[in-house]
Amino acid sequence: MTSTEACIALNMLPTMGPVRLRKLLRVFETPERILAARGAALRAVEGVGDEVVDQITRWESTVDLPGELARIREFGAEVITAESPLFPRQLREIHAPPIVLYVWGELTERDQHAIGVIGSRRTTHYGTESAKKLSYQLAYAGLTVISGLARGIDTAAHQGALAAKGRTIAVIGSGLMNLYPPENAALAEKIRSGSGAVVSEFSMQVEPDRQTFPMRNRIISGWSHGILVVEAGLNSGALITATQALEQGRSIYAVPGHINAPSAQGSNRLIQQGAKLVMDANDILDDLEVLLPEAKPSAEAAARPLPALTEDERRVYDAIEATETSIDDIATKSNLPSGNVSSTLLRLELKRLVKQLPGKYFVKLG
Repeated sequence: MTSTEACIALNMLPTMGPVRLRKLLRVFETPERILAARGAALRAVEGVGDEVVDQITRWESTVDLPGELARIREFGAEVITAESPLFPRQLREIHAPPIVLYVWGELTERDQHAIGVIGSRRTTHYGTESAKKLSYQLAYAGLTVISGLARGIDTAAHQGALAAKGRTIAVIGSGLMNLYPPENAALAEKIRSGSGAVVSEFSMQVEPDRQTFPMRNRIISGWSHGILVVEAGLNSGALITATQALEQGRSIYAVPGHINAPSAQGSNRLIQQGAKLVMDANDILDDLEVLLPEAKPSAEAAARPLPALTEDERRVYDAIEATETSIDDIATKSNLPSGNVSSTLLRLELKRLVKQLPGKYFVKLG
């Protein structure tokens, strides 16, 4: 049995949560040893009572590990633990990180830099369009957009990131074989087919319920550098996620809504309480400075690889001198129409490669 297989088995035990597993690992060091331990040794661990001991010592009679491994393989998923280099680093640091992550799709190093975009399931046209626009901008700039695949804002967030040909992760509150909501099956397929992954901490056949969604939400907030609440009522689950994010030390951002709209009362209240008001992606990018670290020595900056650029983006970027350059000079040197230059500069700004100065002058960043 591998360490990952032992973690899958432990994760399927009803009484085995992340905090309890951590206590057991301090004593037994590996998940395989926990499953092989005898009752007396298990009882000596703080917080491990008779029910837990009984489940661990009899795990083979209650957990169908071969069946679960077959389901994972047939579904085309994989399972990672905190030992995997692709396990989100920030997620490892929260109070109760998931024991395992079931991944349908592919995770990349880029997904370590993520923003959670969340909001109400019952949303307005304004909320939906705001979520799409901001997620598009964030994904285009290189951040991975994380949401919960739910109806409303979550769906719009994933769609915006996909439209930008960026990365997006859907963290669901059920097993992969019980995707919820079912009408988002096509969206989930599109995400896992090259633009990100659908992720769950639950075994393959777990059905969603009132407990699984709050557990899902802590992963969204724990994985992310910050949480953007686009539209949320006073009783929205998005506010619970925002509270979890605060407890995890994450930044909170919110889109302002109409003061008379019930769907915006919760997000407006977050702004009152200190969440940063967001009107476009730069309000978040400037705050996080994830993609562009603070000034480095020029040799280091020159060695930093550029993201993939279109032909127009490369021509405009190369036309900017080492010092500030006017937009007219950029148009002349790039030999592109002024309209193309303006739109291309905006894309380069979103990618954190250039910065606009007063008077329509531009400088390279790094």
